[in-house]
Amino acid sequence: MVRPWIQYVNHFCHQYLQLQPRLDYPPDEVLRLSEAQDTIYTRLFAANVLPGGPPDRYRARTLKELVARIEAAIDDWDEHAVSDHLMTALSMLLGAPLPPETVSAQERCRVHHHVSLLPRGDEMNAWNDPIITLLESPRLISAAGTTGLRTWEAALHLGQYLCLHNDIVVGKHVLELGAGTGYVSILCAKYLSCAHVVASDGSDEVVGKLADSFLLNHVQDPSRIIAQKLQWGEASDVGDWPAEVVLGADVIYDLRAVPALVDTIVWAMEGRTGVEAYISATQRNELTLDAFLDACHRRDVKIEQVDFPVPPRAQQGGPFYSDQVVIRIYRLWR
Repeated sequence: MVRPWIQYVNHFCHQYLQLQPRLDYPPDEVLRLSEAQDTIYTRLFAANVLPGGPPDRYRARTLKELVARIEAAIDDWDEHAVSDHLMTALSMLLGAPLPPETVSAQERCRVHHHVSLLPRGDEMNAWNDPIITLLESPRLISAAGTTGLRTWEAALHLGQYLCLHNDIVVGKHVLELGAGTGYVSILCAKYLSCAHVVASDGSDEVVGKLADSFLLNHVQDPSRIIAQKLQWGEASDVGDWPAEVVLGADVIYDLRAVPALVDTIVWAMEGRTGVEAYISATQRNELTLDAFLDACHRRDVKIEQVDFPVPPRAQQGGPFYSDQVVIRIYRLWR
């Protein structure tokens, strides 16, 4: 059965499940359709459909806006109406006490990242496959102490690049530095057919939370992926997991940490021949980035920027991230 409206509903649902602050609501001619409304309700607002899902404030705000848009889209109330299910769900949300904004911003919940650049395999039965589900506090802003609490743009962008160039990791042993929520590592283990992934981070707390992320994505088998603490600049730690590919996203953020980061990359490259590294960096401080490039050159590490600009928001199918930031991906080798 052809349902030309489903693409708009899918896009809206993918954005909602990633808890995007700005949603692309379906056009009026779709919103007034009872089948489209029922699909949205069943996927997003039915009771217990999203365990551990969006905070109530986000749910209430989105559903209130959705109902208002549906009402505005209806030009013939004899032919169309607002779904009773949606109205009931809205009444329940608005009638329940909502936590303060400050509390809601800190709340950890399941965020579902739709990986649109991956083909749908025969084993993918859910409408939103392929997805990566993580426990995050997505409303946090980038700041010290937020490592591992949300997935940053550089990780999502690196993941998209790897989806289009999966030969980088297929059949290889991968080491991710500064894994954070584990998005890139889980992508490699779950969908990109790498031989093994070590998701490393310097924080005990972050490493401890990675096990929950592995479990959510059904990649908890240690023969496929493990989480390990790794302090940059500790050569002995790197030698425990000889890698063929080193990955890092948003790891160039502190000028003081640059020498240790480059040392760690170099030691990984010395562990076996032909090791490459791919580092995704959000442009924040040019001095820090220049220091990283200089440190690589001093250690005889060749480096080039790959041509992979951030796609405009209108062209993104998931995961969704800001097109107002500059993200550079670098390939390193010796």
